[in-house]
Amino acid sequence: MRSVRQCSRTACGRAAVATLTYVYADSTAVLGPLAGYAEPHSYDLCVEHAGRLTAPRGWEVVRLTPEFVETGPSQDDLLALADAVREAGRPRTGALPVVTEPASRVLPPPAAESTAPRRGHLRILRDEG
Repeated sequence: MRSVRQCSRTACGRAAVATLTYVYADSTAVLGPLAGYAEPHSYDLCVEHAGRLTAPRGWEVVRLTPEFVETGPSQDDLLALADAVREAGRPRTGALPVVTEPASRVLPPPAAESTAPRRGHLRILRDEG
């Protein structure tokens, strides 16, 4: 499923529809359709910012597409989302095991927990056996 990339312009939260790339050797700004993935040296622009793009004096702007149209999710995107929701709602086949031992054997005493070293959100539980 396609992820929605936002316009690279500061304080603009609209969806990107075009990708701007500078070719410094030719003093050219190339504005084309939204690239398949984000490049570190290119800029994603929304419809408004792509339409208002100007280049520095002496530079040429090459527009690969005359107009950029904001598109919503495709039929494939919606079907993929529906499939993911259905999959998440299905009961899991591997159920958790049922513990038949007394709780005192399953859980360590509280004193053992507090003296064990911690690593972030994990705890090391010492074997008392």
